[in-house]
Amino acid sequence: MLTHFSFDINSSVYLKDPESSELGRKIVKRGIDLIFEHGFEDFTFKKLAIDIHSTEATIYRYFENKHRLLLYIMIWYWNFITYQLKATLRHTNDPKIKIKEVIKLLTHFNDDSLGELDYNKSHLSKIVNTESSKSFLTKDIKTINNEGIFLPYKSLCALIADVIIEYNPNYKYPKSLSSSILEAAHFQTYFKENLPRLTDDSELDSHQYTSHFLEDLCFRTLSKQ
Repeated sequence: MLTHFSFDINSSVYLKDPESSELGRKIVKRGIDLIFEHGFEDFTFKKLAIDIHSTEATIYRYFENKHRLLLYIMIWYWNFITYQLKATLRHTNDPKIKIKEVIKLLTHFNDDSLGELDYNKSHLSKIVNTESSKSFLTKDIKTINNEGIFLPYKSLCALIADVIIEYNPNYKYPKSLSSSILEAAHFQTYFKENLPRLTDDSELDSHQYTSHFLEDLCFRTLSKQ
């Protein structure tokens, strides 16, 4: 049985809540698959409309444009990771283990241990690695930020920063390290798969490589303080 997770997502992202109808949920579900298949640049609402046997006008009733759909997908992902992380961290009081669990979750999102999701988790994890930066590398970033759209991302960053502080209360840059770990989890995985000369020689797969790199980076950084 597939599990559908529903989160409280900022209403500024959509025109009509996708969770309010089966069609809305299908738009998001198939949107993830088509963005994975075509890439964000070549993905269009026309292609999505054909795929779900609907019309572009119908999709535009839910989302103003495809960037808003991407934002919705990213917010859903950050909420889901936060949900998973909180559940995982409850099982240990050891801050070192907590940091390792954070890194494992960020680098192995499509692992089978996360169970079956209504959304294709393999496609979703690939989109996060390849397209997530496009959600905030935009000239409208200040407007989007003022709408509170990035609060789930900031909350996840703050949660990870709390774990870092727990491990080393004297470290001066927990939020910067937290956000660096988050983004490196995406970029290093992407580089290992597509631009391997930007990473170091390793027989590990991209997820294992990134996990090992981030653990080394994090613990070496925190041990110097």
